[in-house]
Parts: sequence; structure tokens; C-alpha cells
Amino acid sequence: MTNVLAELAERRAQARLGGGQARIDKQHAKGKLTARERLDVLLDDGSFEEYDMYKTHRCTDFGMQENRPPGDGVVTGWGTINGRQVYVFSQDFTVFGGSLSETHAEKICKVMDLAVQNGVPLIGLNDSGGARIQEGVASLGGYAEVFWRNVQASGVIPQISVVMGPCAGGAVYSPAMTDFIFMVKDTSHMFVTGPDVVKTVTNEIVSAEELGGAGTHTKTSSVADGAFENDMEALFEVRRLFDFLPLSNRSEVPQRNTNDRYDRQSLALDTLVPSDPTKPYDMKEAIHAIADDGDFFEIQKDFASNILCGYIRLNGDTIGVVANQPKVLAGCLDINSARKAARFVRFCDAFNIPLLTLVDVPGFLPGTAQEYGGIIKHGAKLLFAFAEATVPKVTVILRKAYGGAYDVMSSKHIRADVNYAWPSAEIAVMGAKGATEILYRSELDNPEKIAKRTSDYEERFANPFIAAQRGFIDEVIQPHSTRRRICRSFELLKSKQEVRPTRKHDNIPL
Repeated sequence: MTNVLAELAERRAQARLGGGQARIDKQHAKGKLTARERLDVLLDDGSFEEYDMYKTHRCTDFGMQENRPPGDGVVTGWGTINGRQVYVFSQDFTVFGGSLSETHAEKICKVMDLAVQNGVPLIGLNDSGGARIQEGVASLGGYAEVFWRNVQASGVIPQISVVMGPCAGGAVYSPAMTDFIFMVKDTSHMFVTGPDVVKTVTNEIVSAEELGGAGTHTKTSSVADGAFENDMEALFEVRRLFDFLPLSNRSEVPQRNTNDRYDRQSLALDTLVPSDPTKPYDMKEAIHAIADDGDFFEIQKDFASNILCGYIRLNGDTIGVVANQPKVLAGCLDINSARKAARFVRFCDAFNIPLLTLVDVPGFLPGTAQEYGGIIKHGAKLLFAFAEATVPKVTVILRKAYGGAYDVMSSKHIRADVNYAWPSAEIAVMGAKGATEILYRSELDNPEKIAKRTSDYEERFANPFIAAQRGFIDEVIQPHSTRRRICRSFELLKSKQEVRPTRKHDNIPL
């Protein structure tokens, strides 16, 4: 028995070495952690239970039978994050460059199946050179099996991808179908075709960082939801996000104890909105003032920053926030902000996360670039997402809510449950100046008359009371009482039930 135990210990030690100490040292020299070190940071101490440690590839071409490292380039299993279960896989770049083989894919598919079966989230740590060339179509088939499971798991369990090295070719499509993608600055890249292929086909000369680095995908393409300085920061932030998310679509949102009273007043909100309607302010101040302990986890903060999306807690419960940002493009909706917010709203609805919408929107961004780019259809995505969502929805209009953008931003008409407005709210078809110039075009050569007409229009429409009289606004509230009002509303809505027509699935305007 002693010999058997010694052999087991030796086999485990060999498996944990991955591709060997020399390759581990190379990984460290690049500022990267190894696959197992990453799991040590991501998961609670001592919680990791590994599967298939000794699994090896079956390839016999190109001399591969002479090199069969245990684990085959990916570490899989489950553990806990702050006591809550999660399935994980972590690709090991020290073994065949983390390339995916048939058995490598089988290991990933195994934990994906178990995650769906048990209603537990899946986190994938990607660091791979792509398909293993020596295995040819078997490797491609392995990728397709992973892709199929990503689709089946969508809306059933949260799926989080962390790109911590190269991710190229077909490999990018698995992260692309997960709910969140995070990257590490300078060391992670994602692209369908690399710089060499781009140069050959299009004569464009571009670096890997420019083509598919963290900056590109968080600021330009919107493929990634966030970028972090190093592996450690990325993994700690994933732990933080995980705490906001339910385990599955069958689970309730997680609740955290807080000493922040639900009826806390925020007097600073009374002076947040400037008296001059053209002056910007920072909507994040409102979010931090409303949230438990001021904690806000923002999603895609470097992309389409004219709209804010992320998670807060109210009275301990996770809430998804969508808010216009007056500091950027005056808070206008455009193609990018509509896409960003629509995807966020749909994720929240899929996982029963209530939605808080903070509104200060002067309309849709005008211009040929927007119209040619399809703002009509992209704007409809956000409208569709809010209208199809059946989770509790509370809306607060802080200042402007003009035109069709008023309707889109979770208005009463598309079935928000509770709609509040601050006294500074302006709910109208458009701003007073534009409306006056259309209504009284014949008087444009008389500045005094136009000024009087504008003033009259502001007095009549640049306030929330016309909408309140019609029941489109449930109450005009004091800004400092916003947290209490919202907390009480969400508490009431916890028992909300809404029945929709039977259908196979909707057809959102993609």
C-alpha cells in the first residue's frame, strides 16, 4: 500500500508541473500566473476539487505518442468563491501552448455539463494557442462541442470568460457566447485572424495589441467587458462580480448583510442636478449615493460611456442599474450605448436580477453616421430588451426624458412597475428651444417673442407634473429620499408575477 500511495503522490506532482519548470518560469517571466496558480487566486483556499488530472491525448500522428503529459493542457474541476459553488477550467499554456485537443475539449465539456445539471456558474480561464494542429478535424470537433454547450447553458447559468493569454481563431467564439469577458492588459489578445494573416490578405500592418488587445476590445469593439492590469487584479475582480450573480436561473439573487439603512437620506442628491439644463453632472454620484455602501460594479465602463451599466446592492439584494451619463454626449442614446444596455438588460432578466433605470436623456444622437449605422434597429434592441423583461423594474427620471428616448428608457408605457421623477425632471417630446422653433417658426425673426414662447413652453412642459397627472409617473419625489423609495418599491415587487404569451422564443432585432 505504501508503494501505491507513493506512486499516486508522484503522479500528482508530475501532473501539477504541467509542461515542466522551464515553461513555468517562462510563464512567470511574461508576468503571467500558471493555470493552477490562477485557480488558487480565484477560488477559496482549499476548496478546489480537480477532475481528470491524469487524462492524456490520444493522438499518434507527428510523433505525439511520445509526449503525453497528464491533464492535456487544461485544469478542470469545481470549488467555491466566498462559499458559493462554481465550476472552472483553466487552460495551461505550458502544455502544448494550451492548445485544444479532442481530450482537452472533453474535459471542458464535462464541467460544462455538470454546471448546467447542478445549476452552478462556469468560469473559464483562457490561455491557449488555439486548435491543436496535429489533431486536425478532431480538434475542430472539440471546439464545436464546447460552442454547442455555451449556447445550451446561455440563460441557464452565468458563464464568465477571462482571457489571460492568446485566444485566436475558432477559440474566440466560446468566450464570445458567454455572459462576461474580461481581459488582462498587455498579455491577452483575441482575434479571429492574427496579424500575420491580416498582413498577407489585406496588406495591413498591425500589432497583436492593436488588432486584439485589451484596449481594442474594451474601448472599440465592445467584445470585452473589462480589462485589468494583471492576472491577480483580474481574478479578484471576477470574484467581486461573482458575488453579485445568482447561481442559476433557478436561484434567487444573492443577499449580503449590510449596515447601510434602507431609509438613509442622501442630501447631496438635492443639489446634484444643475439649475442650468445644459450643464452636465456625473450620474455615478447618484448611483454611489443610492447603493449599499456606495458599491457599484460597472460593466463595459470604457465603451459607450454615455450609458452606465452595472450592479449595486439595495438593502442587501443585487440590482442591475442602467443609467444615462450626462457627462458624455449629454447622455444621448446612440448605436453603441443601445447595444451595450440591451445586452445587460437581457442578462439581468434571464437571471431574475431586478432593474433600476436612472434617466437623463435628451434623445437619440443625430447624424448620418448613426442613421447609416442602423440606429433605428439598434435603438430598438434596447426598447425590445426593456419591454420583454419581466423582472421588477423601477425607473427614476432625474432630468431630461425627451422624445422616443423617454419611451425606450423603461417608461411606464413599456411596463416598468414603478416610475418616479425628481422635481427637476423634464418630460416632453423635445427641449423647449427646439419645440418653440418648430411651433412658432413664423416668429423666428422676433427674438423677444421667441424667448417668451420658450419660457412659456418650459413652464408648461419642462416639469414632471403633466406626466404625473396622466399617471405615467407614480410620484414626484425628493431626491434625498430616492434610496428609501427605491428600496421599498423593490421589496414590494419581490412577489411580482407576469405571464407572457406562449412562444418558442422572441425575435429581437439583431
